[in-house]
Amino acid sequence: MIYQIDDRTPRIAADAFVADSATLIGSVILEAGASVWFGSVLRGDNDELVIGERSNVQDGSVLHTDPGLKLVIGREVTIGHCVMLHGCTIGDGTLVGIGARVLNGAQIGAESIVAAGSLVPERKRFPDGVMLMGSPAKVVRELSPAERKGLHAYSAVYMKHAQDYRATLKPWVRG
Repeated sequence: MIYQIDDRTPRIAADAFVADSATLIGSVILEAGASVWFGSVLRGDNDELVIGERSNVQDGSVLHTDPGLKLVIGREVTIGHCVMLHGCTIGDGTLVGIGARVLNGAQIGAESIVAAGSLVPERKRFPDGVMLMGSPAKVVRELSPAERKGLHAYSAVYMKHAQDYRATLKPWVRG
């Protein structure tokens, strides 16, 4: 479902994909080619929440803002299944792994990886091109140029999934 709250309304690009069971509330902006998958909740009720071009928010993720703390996801970002993001910034081409948590005011650089299950504390800032891991998350290594380039491929995969789902997904009727 897609909701307005007070004067806060979603803005969704014509080619963005929103799964039927996803929930978008308030000032949620989906840029061109973005996708939000089943069971995800995106709440822009306190401040703006932006999903950049060709980025994907996978199943069961929760994204929220606080007053004065926008949530901004750059271009070609992959937000894995069951991720929680709160009032943070995720740089272009970054992968946030399954079950990771990124808290208010945190900033993740471009072309980085937040490992599955990691916790990025409030107001922590990390540079471009690193792998973060742990609770609290720490830089464990720099990514190679090939690894950094490879992160952008995930967005193409999810754009293709969105096209396929848009064209072929339909309710199943027991026969």
